[in-house]
Amino acid sequence: MSNNEREPVALKEWAVTVKALREGHLILVMRKGGIVEETRDFQLVSKGFYLMPAYEHQKEHLLKDAYQGQIQGIMQGWSPDMPSMELNTYAEAVEDIEITDQETLDRIRDFHIWTDTFAEERLKWKRTKPLHLLLLRVYRLEKPVELPMQPAYTGCKSWVKLDEGMLQPAMTPVIPDEQFQQQVELIKQALIGRDISEGS
Repeated sequence: MSNNEREPVALKEWAVTVKALREGHLILVMRKGGIVEETRDFQLVSKGFYLMPAYEHQKEHLLKDAYQGQIQGIMQGWSPDMPSMELNTYAEAVEDIEITDQETLDRIRDFHIWTDTFAEERLKWKRTKPLHLLLLRVYRLEKPVELPMQPAYTGCKSWVKLDEGMLQPAMTPVIPDEQFQQQVELIKQALIGRDISEGS
């Protein structure tokens, strides 16, 4: 992945979600767009982007039991008036899959960290718009990027434009290529209602 493929934009996600992506527990996110999105729906503005942790609006009860109890630790040291923000994760969207019905959404419940209630609420919000399922190849930055806090980084939005002059740090994949491809295949097979163990 060359430097000129990396666009200076960031996708905002719950900090607990960014943690799960960075640790290799998760390779997908589900998006419908932020409340203040200009287009009022989600658009993939870049296939490569930083992941910007969002600390507001995280809710323990919308996480599966195995992932509950992490938010309090993640919130330690954070405040809305912090002078800077740290980015330590990058992602490439390898698939942008649109989901429009509950049955299809239910088929991938084993592949994410959220409760059925959370997933269902995402699908039903802006009911006429599809739910975007992004399959992400995630990378750890070898050295975190520290950005001076700006008003543009706050609020319920999906995308944040970053300084075009920011240096592009070295990064390494969170999981090996083969393991990632296996997970992508499992998710895609689940979406069409096929048990991967059945074989071809």
